[in-house]
Amino acid sequence: MKLCRFGPRGQERPGLVDADGTIRDLSGVVADLSIETLPAALAADAAALPVVEGAPRRGVPLKGIGKIVAIGLNYEDHAIESNLPIPTEPVMFMKALSSLTGPDDEVMLPKGSTHGDWEVELGVIIGKTCRNVSEEEALSKVAGYVLVNDVSERFNQKQRGTQWSKGKGHDTFCPVGPWLVTPDEVGDPQDLDMHLDLNGERMQTGNTRTMIFTVAQLISYVSDYVTLYPGDLLITGTPPGVGEGKKPDPIFLKAGDVMQLGIEKLGTQRQQVVEWRHLGDEVLG
Repeated sequence: MKLCRFGPRGQERPGLVDADGTIRDLSGVVADLSIETLPAALAADAAALPVVEGAPRRGVPLKGIGKIVAIGLNYEDHAIESNLPIPTEPVMFMKALSSLTGPDDEVMLPKGSTHGDWEVELGVIIGKTCRNVSEEEALSKVAGYVLVNDVSERFNQKQRGTQWSKGKGHDTFCPVGPWLVTPDEVGDPQDLDMHLDLNGERMQTGNTRTMIFTVAQLISYVSDYVTLYPGDLLITGTPPGVGEGKKPDPIFLKAGDVMQLGIEKLGTQRQQVVEWRHLGDEVLG
């Protein structure tokens, strides 16, 4: 099943995407889509739900994500293009919750940005508490899968100390959605085609089968160091083709660029890149 949230920022309503791709309004069943209301949403009769007219904005498909744990360099060719050693165990870092944004919302470059970059990634929504779980039981803890763009500012990531979070956690740097897709509909998470285009030109082409560490291995590994709670988001690395790795000259994001990306069974995203502006108390996510 595919579940989503739709409507203006801060006013999103829960939705179910039926077999024809039509959004059905779930707000008569649950007040919002969260890990707590997920069972009730999944039990809903799609045919009995009202049709949502038009093409509303889609928000992050799950409200109340607790934390974002990210994995770096999980595709060998991406590690090579980044001029970094191929990992012998997963590289972990955190993305700020304030980086969350809808799948088609604008991506705003941070103030003074010079090295903005893209990363199409498979995201995993945790459904059950994971603490020292085995690889064998790891996938049974998954509530669903999502498409994620792990947007990065490479200068802040690599030239301002050793903490990647500086270049990963800027506002709007974690578009998620358009849907949360349940494991039964996804099937094998290690056999999903993925791609990203910049301004209509293909930059990334990959498949999750080429991950160095599988989703099950990642969940197990992370749970040895950080307890994963229901509603947490784990993002699992990107295939080759990022702007930093382009030869002979890197390509970095600038205002006006358009990123379009997708993962098989998980839908697509489209983001226009904009210059930094003062957000004040503007609602994101």
